[in-house]
Amino acid sequence: MAFEGAIGAARRVLGRLGAVIATIGAVVAGLAVPHPAQAGYASLVVDGGTGAVLNAVNPDEPNHPASLTKMMTLYLTFEAIHQGRLHWEDELPVSRNAANKEPTKLGLEVGQTISVKDCVLGMIVISANDGATVVGEALAGGSESVFARMMTDKARQLGMTNTVFRNASGLPDREQVTTARDMSRLAMALHHDFPQDYHYFATREFDFEGRHLTGHNRLMYRYPGMDGMKTGFTNASGSNLVSSAVHDGRRLFGVVFGGSSAKARDKLMETLLDNAFANRDTDPKLVALAAGRPLARMARARGTGRVAHAGRARVAHASVAPVQRRGHAAAHRRVASAHAGKHAGKHVAAKGHTHGKAAKVAGHAGKSKVAAKGHHHRKVAAE
Repeated sequence: MAFEGAIGAARRVLGRLGAVIATIGAVVAGLAVPHPAQAGYASLVVDGGTGAVLNAVNPDEPNHPASLTKMMTLYLTFEAIHQGRLHWEDELPVSRNAANKEPTKLGLEVGQTISVKDCVLGMIVISANDGATVVGEALAGGSESVFARMMTDKARQLGMTNTVFRNASGLPDREQVTTARDMSRLAMALHHDFPQDYHYFATREFDFEGRHLTGHNRLMYRYPGMDGMKTGFTNASGSNLVSSAVHDGRRLFGVVFGGSSAKARDKLMETLLDNAFANRDTDPKLVALAAGRPLARMARARGTGRVAHAGRARVAHASVAPVQRRGHAAAHRRVASAHAGKHAGKHVAAKGHTHGKAAKVAGHAGKSKVAAKGHHHRKVAAE
C-alpha cells in the first residue's frame, strides 16, 4: 500500500510539473515573433479621417522596422510626459549601453546627462540611437530589454498584432519585426493621442551642445503639406519611410518598406500620396520597382519571353498574402541567380551610392560626434 501511495504521489507531482511546463511554453509562444521577417517590400496609404485603406501591397508581410522603431519609443516618451512620469527638461543619465550605440548618434558619453527634449529631437532629426536608448532605459528602470517588452505590450494595445520590438532604437535584431499595416496604426495613434506633440515630427534641425544638426528626411522638405514622420534603414530592411501629409484638410498616412535606396523610397512615397490625394490607384508594379526586385528579370525579359512572364507573374502577385507569395519567391531567386553575374556591377554601384549617401548624412552631423565612431559601418543603420 505504501508503495502504491508513493507511485500515486509521484504521478501527481509529475502532472503538476507538466502543467507548469505547458504554461511556460504558452507564455514563451506568446512572446515569440509572429512570423520570420522576409526583408521584402510593402506599401500602405490610409486616410487619416476615415481609416480607409487607399493602397496596399503586402501590408501584412513581416519586415524589419529599422529606425521606424523609434516611433514607438517616442510614443512611450510622449505618454510618460503627459502622465507626469517624465518632463521635457528632465536630465537623464547616459549609460555605457547607450553611449556605445552605433552608428547614428548624438555622441553621448558615459556619465553625462541629456534632457528629455534633446533625446526626442535627436531621435526625430538625426535618428539618434544613443538618445533613444537613454530615454528607453529611463522609462524601464535602466533596462533596455524591459523597455522593449513595454514597447511590444503597447503595440498590442494599439492593435499592432504582428509587431515585436527588441530594442529602443531599431538597430538590427532578427526578431524585431513589424508590418506596413501595424506601422500605419502607430503613426495614426501618435497623431491622434498626442496632437500637442505631433509637431515635433516636422522638425528639420536643432542645436545640441553647440552644434547645429540637420535631418535627412528629404521628402518632407519638398513635399507640400508633409509634416513627418520617420525614416529607417538597415541592410536587412532596405529603406523604409512613414509619412503624413495634409491637402485641403485631408490627412493621409503612408508607409513604404524595402526601398532599394532613399531616393527610390521617397519617389514611391511621393507617387503614392499624389495618387491617393487625387483618388487614383497606384500600380503595384511601382512598389516592386522601388524595391529593385523585378528589375533584373525585366531587363532580361527583352531577350526571352519565359523570363518576361516570370517578371509579370511576380508583379501580378505583389499584393497577395505572404503565404501565396512564398512560392513565387523561390522562382524569383532562381531567376535572380541566373543573372547575378550580369548585374553584379549594378549592385556594387548601388552599394557605393548608399555608402556615399550615408557619409553625407554623417557629414551633416559631422560637426558633431555623430560621425566620430564606426563611420565605416554607417550603412548598417544610417536612418
